[in-house]
Amino acid sequence: MSTYTDFYVLPVKKAGLEAYRQFAEATAKVWCQHGALEAIEFVADDVKPGVYTSFPQAVTLEPDEVVVVARITFASRQDRDRINAAVMSDPVFAGMSPDLPVDGKRMFWGGFTTLVEATKK
Repeated sequence: MSTYTDFYVLPVKKAGLEAYRQFAEATAKVWCQHGALEAIEFVADDVKPGVYTSFPQAVTLEPDEVVVVARITFASRQDRDRINAAVMSDPVFAGMSPDLPVDGKRMFWGGFTTLVEATKK
């Protein structure tokens, strides 16, 4: 089954990681309630600056921050577009606190079609 996936990469204040985790848990449920197949967030624990580029460099990571990567999977790009529109107008997102420990200006994201998929049988 070919799917469509959005990836988000963002810096999160270490001191605010628990608050961000709670936000991510709530919003993951919203994405799935609106039809996403899966919503997962990861916190980096083994990423180093590279010579030319890296996760830390991509978000201009500051010493008091960690990199978080989110993956939201949809059945298709059409589903993604419909679901994202519904999510952005959902009351959970409308009531988001502006105090999240994230600098949205250094966050980046994009949508990807599946090229190769393998799973353990």
